[in-house]
Amino acid sequence: MDISGSAALVSGGASGLGRVTAAALASAGAKVTLLDIDGDRAAAVAKEFGGLGLACDVTRADAVEAAVTAARDKHGPARIAISCAGIGRAGRIIERGGNPMPLDQFRQVVEVNLIGSFNLLRVAAADMAKLNPLADDERGVILLTASIAAYDGQIGQAAYSASKGGIVGLTLPAARELARYGIRVVAIAPGVFATPMLAGLPEAAQASLAANVPFPQRLGRPEEYAALALHICANRMLNGEVIRLDSALRMAPR
Repeated sequence: MDISGSAALVSGGASGLGRVTAAALASAGAKVTLLDIDGDRAAAVAKEFGGLGLACDVTRADAVEAAVTAARDKHGPARIAISCAGIGRAGRIIERGGNPMPLDQFRQVVEVNLIGSFNLLRVAAADMAKLNPLADDERGVILLTASIAAYDGQIGQAAYSASKGGIVGLTLPAARELARYGIRVVAIAPGVFATPMLAGLPEAAQASLAANVPFPQRLGRPEEYAALALHICANRMLNGEVIRLDSALRMAPR
């Protein structure tokens, strides 16, 4: 996929991995639309590189459909869609005092992380399938964001790990189904990255996380996620795969 000149969608694009990836796409010549629950922030960030920022709740079918339509009207149909919208909410299955985790807490994480990712995938793919094919009959690429928590989730990460495990399970069947349209589906499973999700932790906790990373022994940088995302867009042989981006980290139970 030639990124330059292509229209791109990035959910969760107003902060963290999404923001840096959107900026990298724009620097590579893409026409970028940011989708984010915080519409004002999305618009402000998009203005930095001449993109379009839209308010969008990825858990709602109508919201994603409307946002993709607005992006299409502005930039043309997207050939690149990157799902970075996500939340991380810790909670034990049995809370202190013996009460079960509130079901809505589990549901919210799965709805944003897994259903929200599928929501963008289904709408973006339907648009891409109608486009004229490019080299190797490619029409588009969809990138999902999993996590190493899908493989070695820690105590208190039941909801988060389940949501990211769903993305791992979604990637291959989606790639197989969409292959007939020339649409690739790939996921990145980041390790511990310096994002707003981790920024809320005390510095000592962040340092402890970094100390467990084999090499390089530090938190990942959003720019490193963005670099891999752009390579996936450009490399047509990457399809149906979940790529760990974790510096060989395997998380302990707690």
